[in-house]
Amino acid sequence: QVQLVESGGGLVQAGGSLRLSCAASGSIFSTPDMAWFRQAPGKQRELVAQIFRSSWTNYADSVKGRFTISRDNAKNTVYLQMNSLKPEDTAVYYCRNLGTLVWGQGTQVTVSS
Repeated sequence: QVQLVESGGGLVQAGGSLRLSCAASGSIFSTPDMAWFRQAPGKQRELVAQIFRSSWTNYADSVKGRFTISRDNAKNTVYLQMNSLKPEDTAVYYCRNLGTLVWGQGTQVTVSS
């Protein structure tokens, strides 16, 4: 059973950066496709970025050029580097394993103007 634990959230000023981490317990080698989602208050959860076995990546239009998803297979960890943050990026960020559909517990990101 894969379990996911996010970390790295916090409060940052607009224009700042944060790096989120998603550590998987249990090997995700057989189901390595991962994604980051976010959910702002009163809004639906939305896809932010995906990374696949081939290392192909995909991003929501709203974060293209600002966010980068990456992985360290040796550490069973997926990262989301977030640069040039905007107040509208404020949300709880969740990682998800796309093979097992397991969610992490989420980490809060707050961007002040």
